[in-house]
Amino acid sequence: MLPVLLKYAAVFAFGMFKFVGAPITGVAAGLPVTVTWGLTVAGMMTTVILISGVGKAWALHMRRRRIEKGKPLFSRRTRTIVRIYRRFGMTGIAFLTPILFSPIGGTVIATQLHVPRWRILLHMSWSAVLWGFALTMLVVRFSHLPIFR
Repeated sequence: MLPVLLKYAAVFAFGMFKFVGAPITGVAAGLPVTVTWGLTVAGMMTTVILISGVGKAWALHMRRRRIEKGKPLFSRRTRTIVRIYRRFGMTGIAFLTPILFSPIGGTVIATQLHVPRWRILLHMSWSAVLWGFALTMLVVRFSHLPIFR
């Protein structure tokens, strides 16, 4: 019983911190596809809910810290993120979050851009479902490779 729960917990934890690793962990652990997909989505959405809940306080803290250290408002990286946001909106940030930013990074970016919490939750949920399904199916398709044994 405990080893099975540890498998579930590992997939959930990967979904929280490094989204791409969750389907790989689930398939490698021998979990069913639907369970792997569900735990991947649940892990990401848990992180999104937690981070967006403290988002305003986090944004103010980061702004104060940046001002205290005398850092410039924009860097090359932040300019790229703002460019993505201006061109594609929250949809673009949510689409890139599981693959490029990680659940924590994407949610922090959205809160720094002052996106309302309900929009963050809405867009991150469809993104988690879409990417969770796509990555799980991709890993299942290539699960015969030696990397999963």
